[in-house]
Amino acid sequence: MPFTVQDLTYAKDALEGISQKTIEAHHDRLYAGYVNKRNEIDAALPKADKSKAAATYSEYRALKLEETFNADGQILHELYFAHLGGHGGKPSGALLAQIEHDFGSFEEFVADVSACGMASRGWATVAYDPTDGKIHSFLGDAHNHGGVWGAVPLMTLDVYEHAYFMDYGTARAEYIKAFWKNIDWSVVEKAFAQVKH
Repeated sequence: MPFTVQDLTYAKDALEGISQKTIEAHHDRLYAGYVNKRNEIDAALPKADKSKAAATYSEYRALKLEETFNADGQILHELYFAHLGGHGGKPSGALLAQIEHDFGSFEEFVADVSACGMASRGWATVAYDPTDGKIHSFLGDAHNHGGVWGAVPLMTLDVYEHAYFMDYGTARAEYIKAFWKNIDWSVVEKAFAQVKH
């Protein structure tokens, strides 16, 4: 079954500090492109000649490599857009308690994720790692780089230039400040509750 582009749950001009123009380019074209390419790759893989698979180059290798790039591009963007549209502030309940336990304070969590966003070339992903029972910020320079097997993403911060350049130019730190003002913590809290369940 083909993957479909997920609609936003808020108006494209509803975010504080992230413009409608940026959302239209980011969601409607870039993210949609990953969904479409993932579908294209899924259709091409069954036809690829597996007998010629090779690590140096083969059609099968190229498709499998780009499968992860486009699948992760789709998944990370869907998570990113899903938890925007809120009014920032702080989470509550079990999520806040876990963040305070793992990072010392909510403020230190924000500082850590923000630093991860400044250090990354692509993504800062907040994920729950069941191997140690903690929330971490993981740096990913590309969609298919930096993920930790078994860790479950709770929220993502897209720091590729397309996420902010129209609004902020090279001032990534200002975009990250705007990002925090738009988090819908109820979405992140729900994801955390599902992971803990």
